[in-house]
Amino acid sequence: MRIKKHEKSYIVELEDGSAWRIWPGDLAIPLLWISSTRLAVSEIHDAHWTHVLIDRLHGTCVRVIEAEEDLAPEEIEASLIADAATFGPIHSPPACTCSGA
Repeated sequence: MRIKKHEKSYIVELEDGSAWRIWPGDLAIPLLWISSTRLAVSEIHDAHWTHVLIDRLHGTCVRVIEAEEDLAPEEIEASLIADAATFGPIHSPPACTCSGA
């Protein structure tokens, strides 16, 4: 599915009308997306994120929640701590290693 709108770095709207809020730690990935980028949406089972957007051509994914949802600061902090424990305190998001993708 293609991107319909990506005016804000943390919100992406797809051509099916769905809109997604991107996890702050994954914001570098969608900066490379263009309108022809094809994304797949996959549901995941995670304490903080409900889905991932997958760019299979480049082997990357970003964790997301529905755009209407807000990210509580404590949720962001808990997720950043978990990522730091897994990948180190400063890391580039790994190629599509999002849980369940």
